[in-house]
Amino acid sequence: MKVEKIRKTKETAIRLVLDTGGSGVSQIATGVGFFDHMLESFAKHAQFDLSVECRGDTHVDDHHTVEDVGIVLGEALSEAIYPIQNVERFGNSVVVMDEAAVECALDLSNRPYLVYEIDLKGKVGQFDVELAEEFFKAFAFNSGLTLHLVQQRGKNRHHLIEAAFKACAVALRRALVENAKAGVPSTKGVL
Repeated sequence: MKVEKIRKTKETAIRLVLDTGGSGVSQIATGVGFFDHMLESFAKHAQFDLSVECRGDTHVDDHHTVEDVGIVLGEALSEAIYPIQNVERFGNSVVVMDEAAVECALDLSNRPYLVYEIDLKGKVGQFDVELAEEFFKAFAFNSGLTLHLVQQRGKNRHHLIEAAFKACAVALRRALVENAKAGVPSTKGVL
């Protein structure tokens, strides 16, 4: 499903288009180079088409840009997938990048929760690594995902963050696999 979202605050102006039925094509321009790279990887491995334009107060720092894009992407995903029907619902993935391995397990539960066990400090280029957690928190809580990201091993900050984005993307792709027999994949009858 294709969803367009616009969000304007005093800190950011975002236009985002998400197509969950896409093929992994992306056009990303947030003004935060490393974050653009992560969103491109996310779109490619989820097989979502994703367009993001963001003008943020990066003269202050990158926090508002990263968090607000997470909010808007989460809202778009929520709109695209709920109510859940005829999909697998659960997805998991372990992605390795050289020495790094990050596991993602998720549930399209419509009950947001984040477990983030990736221990990082410092920067990747100009990117403060704690912003990765801020992105995933905003994304999970605005999309209704129960999302677990766990570092299995690794030292390189770039590799660990990129493995997290890719693992989340692959797990999402797997959770959204069509399953005509599933109906509403819950004993409650609704998600």
